Amino acid sequence: MTLNRFGPAAVALIFLLSGCQQGEGVAGNDEEEKEEAPPIPVETSKPSRGDIYAVYTGTAPIEAFAEANVVGKVGGEVREILVEEGDAVTKGQILARLDGDRLRLELSQSEAQLRKLQRDYERNVDLSEKGLISAGDFDKIKFETEALQATFNLAKLELDYTQIRAPIDGVISERFIKLGNTISASDPVFRITSFEPLVVYLHVPEREYRNIGAGQTVGIDIDALQGPPIVATVTRVSPIVDPETGTFKITIEIYDEQRRIKPGMFGRISVIYDQHANVLQVPRSAIIEEVGQTSVFVVENDIAIRRFVETGFSDEGLIEITSGLTDDEFVVIVGQIGLKPDAKVTVINADDSTELNLAEKSDIQVSDNAPTD
Repeated sequence: MTLNRFGPAAVALIFLLSGCQQGEGVAGNDEEEKEEAPPIPVETSKPSRGDIYAVYTGTAPIEAFAEANVVGKVGGEVREILVEEGDAVTKGQILARLDGDRLRLELSQSEAQLRKLQRDYERNVDLSEKGLISAGDFDKIKFETEALQATFNLAKLELDYTQIRAPIDGVISERFIKLGNTISASDPVFRITSFEPLVVYLHVPEREYRNIGAGQTVGIDIDALQGPPIVATVTRVSPIVDPETGTFKITIEIYDEQRRIKPGMFGRISVIYDQHANVLQVPRSAIIEEVGQTSVFVVENDIAIRRFVETGFSDEGLIEITSGLTDDEFVVIVGQIGLKPDAKVTVINADDSTELNLAEKSDIQVSDNAPTD
C-alpha cells in the first residue's frame, strides 16, 4: 500500500501520530531510568564543637639576633688559640694571642722617651714660674710631652690588640685561623653567634596588617626537630609597608635554653591572632562553594538535602559554621562532589558516624586561612 492512496491531510495525520508515540516512548524510558538509579554511597558525620583559631602562616629561616666576625686589629703570628668552635664566650674574653715582640719594643722605646721628656718638662715648669724661660719655649716642651704621651698610649693599645677578644656574648660558630698563621690587620679570625635570642623575620602581606600585633603567640614547626611546635612571641611589627613587595616585616624572638634550635634551620610559622571558643565545626572538605554561595549536604531519611551555610575561621582541616546548621544533623563528608539536591543516598558509615573528635588537636595550630567576612 502506498501513501498516494491517501489524501495530503491523512498523510500528515499519520506522521503526527507516529511522532507522538515515539516521544511517549522516550519519556517513559527516562522515568524508568530515574526510578532505577541506585542510591549514591556517601559518608557522613555530625558537626563538632571546639575552639578554633585564626592563624596567619608563612615560612622563614631562623637567624641569630647578634652575630659578629672577629677580626685582627693588628698583624702578627698566631701564638695561642684559647677557644674552639662550639665554646660559649663572653664579651671581652680573650680568644687568641698574637706575637707582640715588635710592639713591646716600640712600647718600651716610647715609654723611655716619654719619661725623659716628662723630666725636662718638670724642670721647665720651675724655670717658667721664675721667669727664666720664654713662654714659647715652655709651650713647645709642653706640646711635645703631650704628643709623646699619645704615642705611648697608642703603642700600649696596639700591644693589647695582640690579645684577640670577643666583642659580644655568644658561641664560637667558626674559626678561621690556625697556630702559626701570620695574619694582617682586618683579617677574620673567628665568628661569634649569639643564641639569645634567636629571631625570625617574617614578611607579611599588607592585607594582614590590622590582624598582626606585638605580643601575639607564635607556633614554629621545625622539621629538623621532633615534638610539638616551638612557642614564641611577636616582638616587633614594622611601621611601614614595602611598596615594592606590598609586605611589612614582623620580628619573632625565640628563647631556647636547651639550644636545640640552630641558626639557619627552616621554620613554618603560624601567628595566632584570634580565637573563637566552643563553635560548630565541620571538615573543610564538606564545604561546597558555587557562584559565591557556600553550602553542605545533610542526610535526612536517606535523601541529600542541600543546606546553605555561613562560615568563619578555618583551621587544621576544619571550618567554623556560624549559621545554617545544627549540632544533630549528619553532614556528608565523602561523596558530596557531584551530588544533586534531593538525590537518594546510602550512608556507608552509618554504624560509626559520630561527632568529630577535636581532642587530638594541638594547642598551637598551623593554618593559612583567615576569617571570612
